[in-house]
Amino acid sequence: MDEDRFNMAVRKFLKEVGVTSQREIERIVREGAIQGRSVRLRMTLTSEDAPSLQHVVETAIDLR
Repeated sequence: MDEDRFNMAVRKFLKEVGVTSQREIERIVREGAIQGRSVRLRMTLTSEDAPSLQHVVETAIDLR
């Protein structure tokens, strides 16, 4: 395995996830789809090729 190529592919994937996720979060906040003063978020990373991969990140963002 080429470590540099692998590292770049992972970074590209994470950048795409980050950019598209930020756009979606901003969209729902702008559209007023959020009731309340915060939005709770959960991101789950899985892979069909690695069934044991189940990484969950949760947070809440204050909208005040």
